[in-house]
Amino acid sequence: MAAAVSSGTVSALEKIDFKKLQNGSDIRGVAVAGVEGEPVNLTEPVTEAIAAGFVGWLLEKKKADGSRRLRVSVGHDSRISADSLQAAVARGIAGAGLDVILYGLASTPAMFNSTLTKDEDSLCPVDGSIMITASHLPYNRNGFKFFTSSGGLGKADITDILSRAAQIYNNVSEDILNASKQAASKLLRRVDYMKVYTSDLVKAVRKAAGNMERPLEGFHIVVDAGNGAGGFFPGSVLDPLGAVTSGSQFLEPDGMFPNHIPNPEDKSAMAAITKAVRDHKADLGIIFDTDVDRSAAVDSTGREFNRNRLIALMSAIVLEEHPGTTIVTDSVTSDGLTAFIENKLGGKHHRFKRGYKNVIDEAIRLNSIGEESHLAIETSGHGALKENHWLDDGAYLMVKLLNKLAASKATRESLGSSVLTKLIEGLEEAEVAVELRLKIDQNHDDIIGGTFRDYGEAVLKHLENVADLDPNLQKAPVNYEGVRVSGYGGWFLLRLSLHDPVLPLNIEAPTKEAASNLALAVLSTVKEFNALDFSALQKFIDSV
Repeated sequence: MAAAVSSGTVSALEKIDFKKLQNGSDIRGVAVAGVEGEPVNLTEPVTEAIAAGFVGWLLEKKKADGSRRLRVSVGHDSRISADSLQAAVARGIAGAGLDVILYGLASTPAMFNSTLTKDEDSLCPVDGSIMITASHLPYNRNGFKFFTSSGGLGKADITDILSRAAQIYNNVSEDILNASKQAASKLLRRVDYMKVYTSDLVKAVRKAAGNMERPLEGFHIVVDAGNGAGGFFPGSVLDPLGAVTSGSQFLEPDGMFPNHIPNPEDKSAMAAITKAVRDHKADLGIIFDTDVDRSAAVDSTGREFNRNRLIALMSAIVLEEHPGTTIVTDSVTSDGLTAFIENKLGGKHHRFKRGYKNVIDEAIRLNSIGEESHLAIETSGHGALKENHWLDDGAYLMVKLLNKLAASKATRESLGSSVLTKLIEGLEEAEVAVELRLKIDQNHDDIIGGTFRDYGEAVLKHLENVADLDPNLQKAPVNYEGVRVSGYGGWFLLRLSLHDPVLPLNIEAPTKEAASNLALAVLSTVKEFNALDFSALQKFIDSV
């Protein structure tokens, strides 16, 4: 699909609001029909226009050197709409005159890596990359993430691409559509890039173990890929390193996700990998989300390394390598984690905003002004390291854990995951930790004429004012998102969702009574806002 505007538009195309496809620094939409109330808006023509919009954006950022055309790699996760959208992306890229390199089933981190790899046999580096994924969302959804060698695109870039796509879509002609199909057949090539990517992961572990060929020999490690794109990890990474991987599960790609949601934050997903570890008496369990940019782990006793524990573990590893460095996290991390990073590990905890791109960009910013930071990580399992080009790579995070296992074997320190468990000794954890979602009714009379965001900000401002007057509560002296307050030995954070008409409320406390007191403090403040549904908060209070 050429980026140029053409006469003779195709009148049959459905009207689409391209702005609604933006989800922060990603594009997300409904790609499969069948779910009531969720009409398809990520069609093949829409996808083709988005790909062409990306090409237009890319051509303004990068100029071909004359020796070859610019090339764009395309990969996808296991979703059932992946093949049709990949074909549409290929047409959009080729129709605009660029080479298309198809990777097929791939991980999001591998797609970014393809912009950095220098290997002409695999047609790398590519000039841009598109990953077709909607992370852990239901089967009917899909979307796109975009990369150049500078990293993932930001919100402003996505807005720009969607604006270009809307113009292309609204002016497309039958001639352009046919030309795109013909171009795709000529400018399309296929590469098994995952072999290159996984080979680099294997090399990283071997290097950390003093170049031992099979540094994980003697370790039993099970993997749960959740039927997403992470099924490569046992066979292509762990097996060559000597680990036993029997008991690994849900490795086959299946976009209906029949076993559990591929999400390291999901309780059923974590229960599945924990059961696998115990059933097979494994040393370690590893679980990925759909596109492998997030991960978590489980030790041999069934103790989960996710959320605050995973951050604590990664902080311990990074601070061994870079003493005193700043660890950047999202806003919902615990006070216990702060104490662990700063008092036990000797680092600095910089708690920032939700959103993996926000956290990564903040770490990059801190480095630019002279404050050393080597790790940016969210409770969701998105984690990025400076040494890995600030890419949030779930597989690379797990490689850092494997490095510790391999090193412990090389020094005969210990066998098993106890070497990891010991790293987070001293992390204080709350007895009660919950996240409640207080929804804003956008159709309520109190909001008509305004926006849910304005209404949510008013709620937060009122809560902040009330907290100032309550002797039992103390506002966080440094805070970048929402209202964070300590009291009764615990804390709460009320913030406005990045995209939805929701105020998420996080509460952590050492006892149920303390949690109830914090919840009551919030409830007494927000209950006068009639457009706010605080039933989840009331239910929580009634239950503790």
